[in-house]
Amino acid sequence: MLNASVVSFLLGKIQHLPSGLVYGLVILLVFGEAALFIGFVLPGETAVIVAGVVASQGHVNVGLLCLLVVVSAIAGDSVGYAVGHRYGDSLLKLPIVRDRRVSIERALDGLAKRGPVYVFVGRFTAFLRAVMPGLAGMSKMRYRRFLAANALGGVLWGVGYTLLGYFAGSALSKIENFASWFGIGVLVLVVGLLVVLHFAKKRRDRAREAAWRLAHPESDGSAQRAE
Repeated sequence: MLNASVVSFLLGKIQHLPSGLVYGLVILLVFGEAALFIGFVLPGETAVIVAGVVASQGHVNVGLLCLLVVVSAIAGDSVGYAVGHRYGDSLLKLPIVRDRRVSIERALDGLAKRGPVYVFVGRFTAFLRAVMPGLAGMSKMRYRRFLAANALGGVLWGVGYTLLGYFAGSALSKIENFASWFGIGVLVLVVGLLVVLHFAKKRRDRAREAAWRLAHPESDGSAQRAE
């Protein structure tokens, strides 16, 4: 979870850097989160929010920052996907990954059932954001499907957290709760959508079964005679 004291510390370190260095640092951290597994050490959302705060002070352009964050997120995750596709089994042997084997197995199971949804939701969770691209590649999920879900999540995440830092400005103490609720809100929305789709599918299945029985009344008679 994001910690306001961490944001304050980082802000104090980078707010006086040249704008080019600020952009470069954010690109490195966001890109490397999944591509280089930097996310295990420093969640990318922290760097993005800090950069957003710096933008609110006029040191960097918020529009350009949003663009760079989104592009870096999508590109980094694509590299993570390629690494997982080729070296997936080796990645699972890394100590930092092996210690979270239960979470990894759940993520792989989720990818097998609802791949794009899990890729999208994973963008809003620190641990999954670092490993989901690699797991998607390892699961042999088609890159086109991965890219579509990843790009959507990258845009919402990148723009959302950049603007969160930008509009929060000096109110750093409020960022932690807002960031948490933002991620939870997205998760609740996705889960609610899945529930609705589940029951809609069940209704469609019942309707199709009823229609089939009406179209094939002899099947019921045959079943009764068999009894």
